[in-house]
Amino acid sequence: MTKNPKSEPSPSEWKALRHVWEHGPCTARDVCDALAASEGWADSTIKTLLRRLVQKGHLATKAAVGGGQLYSARRSPKRALFDAGEKLLAKAREDTVAPLLAHLVKRSELSSADLAELKKLVEDEQERRSK
Repeated sequence: MTKNPKSEPSPSEWKALRHVWEHGPCTARDVCDALAASEGWADSTIKTLLRRLVQKGHLATKAAVGGGQLYSARRSPKRALFDAGEKLLAKAREDTVAPLLAHLVKRSELSSADLAELKKLVEDEQERRSK
């Protein structure tokens, strides 16, 4: 598989990927147990999600001790979100970027420190562009 995934995960695939990020390399059984409990999905559905994530390049597999496969993420959560953000920005028209960012800020549970960091980023960018 390539370093850059072929396509973005579906919403359901994101849930499986999130489990692997949070728990490190895990077996299909680990993921099935967790997502069956939280989402009510059948094992066959979850195994299909894992297979698709491997095909898309988001997960890697290796043989697990005792049989089966261990699934591990090929990218960090931060890198995956940055890549998804880049693809979203590439789709956006120039006049829709500010409303999109405003929407993300309003919908996110940002701490005071996060908001201060965003404010500084905007101020620094305004200063850089005015030079």
